[in-house]
Amino acid sequence: MGHGGNVIAELTADHREVESLFERIGALPAGDGERRRLADQLTIELVRHSVAEEEYLYPAVRRYVDDGDDLADKEIDDHSAVERMLKELEGCDAEDTRFDSLINRLKEAVTTHVADEESRLFPLLAESCSADQLDKLGDKIRRAKKMAPTRPHPAAPDTPPANKLLAPGAGMVDRVRDMLSGRGRQG
Repeated sequence: MGHGGNVIAELTADHREVESLFERIGALPAGDGERRRLADQLTIELVRHSVAEEEYLYPAVRRYVDDGDDLADKEIDDHSAVERMLKELEGCDAEDTRFDSLINRLKEAVTTHVADEESRLFPLLAESCSADQLDKLGDKIRRAKKMAPTRPHPAAPDTPPANKLLAPGAGMVDRVRDMLSGRGRQG
């Protein structure tokens, strides 16, 4: 993840990447071990994306968009629900009977969240911010994704300043764990 462009283009590209991962998982037969690897990749992408949004997008929404506090709070609540599902999915093998149910629930939650961001939040942000502000936010989002955790941490803070302080440390630990286990490597 790191597509380039302003914050809206960057996050929209992330959304398409996540949709593609859901499609790839859905195209494989139940119990196929490749589904677990793809679910790990999906988790990595969703966690990085969420952490970056919570660090930079939602504070900007609070600052620049009318009723931004309510919008940001709703989006953060969506993230919390998704992160709890990701944590549950983390403990499931592809053969586990809960795997398909969790993937379907996760896809529904993420699809609803993405539609809301793209149809409501992004246009409001585009109206409220200059092109330069949107470009700078895109750069911050890309940097945050590089340092973000790769595993769900539902109990971690999701608002500044605590999230900005703790996420890089959790991200480093997650990346070491991933390196040692081979998690997240392309197949």
